[in-house]
Amino acid sequence: MNIKHHHTPLPDVATVTPDLTMSESWDAGAVSQVIRSKSDHGETPAFLFLGRKEAFLLQRHLAGVFGAESVTTLNDTYYMGLDVIVIDCDSFIFAGGRKTVRALQDPIARRPAWRDRESEGRWQFRL
Repeated sequence: MNIKHHHTPLPDVATVTPDLTMSESWDAGAVSQVIRSKSDHGETPAFLFLGRKEAFLLQRHLAGVFGAESVTTLNDTYYMGLDVIVIDCDSFIFAGGRKTVRALQDPIARRPAWRDRESEGRWQFRL
C-alpha cells in the first residue's frame, strides 16, 4: 500500500484568504502569476491547495490537454512544480509552503582523482 502523509499543516479556510478565485474554467495564467508573486529570493511555494471546485476545474483542464484517461485523480499530481493537495471545502486556491533548497553538487568534485598513467599502467592487466 502506497500512502503518503504530508506533515504540512493545511491552511485554515476560515482564517486564510484564498490567493485567487476561479470562474467556470481553469486560468493557468492567473495561477502562474500567484506562484510568481509568492516566489522570493530563490524560494518558491511547494504546495497548491485546491478546494473541490478548483480541483474539478484543474482535472478538466488537464484531461483536455493530456486526455481523460490520463487524469483519473489528482493524487500525486504536480502542477507548475507544486504538489497539488485537495482540501475539503467548496472553493479555495492557495499556494503555500516552501521548497527545500538543495545544495548544488559540483560535478567536478565527484570525479575520481587523476591517476598517473605510467604507474597505473604497470598494475593493469592488458590484452
